[in-house]
Amino acid sequence: MPSYPVTKISTSDKQVNILQLTDLHLTSPVASIVENDDEATVCQHCFETVLHQALNTDIRCDLILVTGDLVSQVQTTIYDHIFEVLEATGIPFACIAGNHDVTDEAGSDLPFLQRQLIAQPADKRLLSRHAIDTDGWQLLLLDSSITGKVAGEVTPADIDWLCERLSACDKPALIALHHHVIPVDSAWIDIHMAENAEDFWRHMAAFDHLKVIISGHIHQNQVRHRQGVTVYSTPSTCYQFKPFENNFSYDKNARPGYRWLQLANNGKVASWVERLDT
Repeated sequence: MPSYPVTKISTSDKQVNILQLTDLHLTSPVASIVENDDEATVCQHCFETVLHQALNTDIRCDLILVTGDLVSQVQTTIYDHIFEVLEATGIPFACIAGNHDVTDEAGSDLPFLQRQLIAQPADKRLLSRHAIDTDGWQLLLLDSSITGKVAGEVTPADIDWLCERLSACDKPALIALHHHVIPVDSAWIDIHMAENAEDFWRHMAAFDHLKVIISGHIHQNQVRHRQGVTVYSTPSTCYQFKPFENNFSYDKNARPGYRWLQLANNGKVASWVERLDT
């Protein structure tokens, strides 16, 4: 059984296949899948079904990256269950925090602006400034969450750490964080993106070997480009948001999803989103 957190991955073909899961939003440590319309059960069912579908394909999975919002209620027992499910795969995995991992919302039945945001400590298993070295790539994981807030940030200390890691290693690099660092043309969610993003991009311009950034938070599939970097946003394993909407809106026609990334030994990357079959 791989130890957590993983710090090194080596494969026979020097390629790394990553399964990205994001925005699980679990609210209870349900031990079994039962289908009904309760949101807690739906999210639990979708998480486990997504994982099962992804791992029962012909793609070898070398790493599972969970990019935040593992829960919608900060409870240790929910994380215990998520980690048990991931550990049972026998595949190395890593988890970082999203806003819901450090913030509870009181009055979730109320309009968003009427809810009370309650700061919570992050589960100690969620990683911050964590590096994973592979044969041909370096993977750099950030905690972009701010306790008690929906928006995130890439702090000056985060940027310093990234610059240090990128200066010390010229392998192609991937950065993973929860909050998006490029606006996605939805006003309501773009006000909750990563603060300090422009300073982040200014510093990253020095590193041509930064190739990929992956994030969650926006509950939809988008691919954007900046400074030679491909920036992927990934659907939630549960419910989806409508793209290009200035006001909050669910996308009831979009199924739960996940992203595959194939990091080749020549520095190239292939990536695509899959959706639940049913």
